[in-house]
Amino acid sequence: MRWKRGSAAKILLTGTLVAAVIPPCIDWEMVYASSTSGASVVKTDQELQNTLLRAMNQRLGQVQFVYQGKTNQLKEQLKNALERALESDPYMNYTIESYGYSYSGTSKSANVSVQLSYRETAAQTAYVSRQVRSILNQIIKPGMNDHEKVKAIHDWIVLHLKYDETLQKYTAYDGLSSGSTVCQGYSLLTYKMLREAGLTNRIVEGTATPRNTGVSQLHAWNLVLLDGKWYHLDTTWDDPAPDKEGEIGIGYYLRTDAQMKKDHSWTKSYPAANTPYRDTLAKLIGQNDGRSSFYKKLERELEYQLYDTSQIVSASAQLRSKVQSAIKQGGHSLLFRYHGSHENLMDDLQDLYRLGVNSISYVESELDETEDLRVYVTWK
Repeated sequence: MRWKRGSAAKILLTGTLVAAVIPPCIDWEMVYASSTSGASVVKTDQELQNTLLRAMNQRLGQVQFVYQGKTNQLKEQLKNALERALESDPYMNYTIESYGYSYSGTSKSANVSVQLSYRETAAQTAYVSRQVRSILNQIIKPGMNDHEKVKAIHDWIVLHLKYDETLQKYTAYDGLSSGSTVCQGYSLLTYKMLREAGLTNRIVEGTATPRNTGVSQLHAWNLVLLDGKWYHLDTTWDDPAPDKEGEIGIGYYLRTDAQMKKDHSWTKSYPAANTPYRDTLAKLIGQNDGRSSFYKKLERELEYQLYDTSQIVSASAQLRSKVQSAIKQGGHSLLFRYHGSHENLMDDLQDLYRLGVNSISYVESELDETEDLRVYVTWK
């Protein structure tokens, strides 16, 4: 509508938005923000973003201001400013429980009220920061490089947290104060510890599908940057559930996109993770830079020896020979890569009784990026 010069008429506008930040693992209730006015003045999109981020950092439940400028796009401007403020601080992004705003005014000015709710108070976030610094002082030794730091942080989180089966604990504070949290809390603590240790990382939100249920569920994990390459790191799924004291999983330690996509998915755009970490480790071992013992130990822990094709077992005689060698060294278990069908594996395992062993048990699974099986067998 066009107004004649000198007209005393004003365009009156009102608008509201109720939005819930939807991190993985939990459904969120929407919060309604009622209309009000404020005293401080905001004139640009950047000022909008800065005002909102300051309020979030102070954990304010409500922020009020006057927006001066053209208001015909104010709804979209407020929405974008809120999203940019949250994106600029990943930890805050997943600590905000919900937000909403309302505004009213004219074509040139509007009173804006934004309401915010949080899952972690300012005092609780400060507690997390103190605890993270204290933990890192214990587990990060002088001279450690980034590969060593990631392993130390990953293992500490897996060993000290338990998955919250009640689905009531969502934050890093919950994890540190009570010892349990859901995937969001795991990823937030991982983010905080990696960042404090000087490692660039991001929180990934998506879904994951447990193989035993086949049912997808909301999930969160991390991407970490090492020597210019990105890798997925899922501390939640590397923590056995139910919790097993002292046990550390390795199935989701520094994985590629292709490896993760077998049971994880995401729709947002994230940096590509294309380099297999086993190739990275092999190069690091070849550098012989004084950390070879750490790299070789990590290579064994991550079971990368299974990718040595010269060690593939495809016949009963090969398996008996490996088990005999293990028995001579006092062993009662063997991890190996098997080329063949499940039925052939059963026959070859049955054949081990000829060695005089008892109570043979085994676990088999597909070996990533091969057509072979990963087999762990034990005996008495």
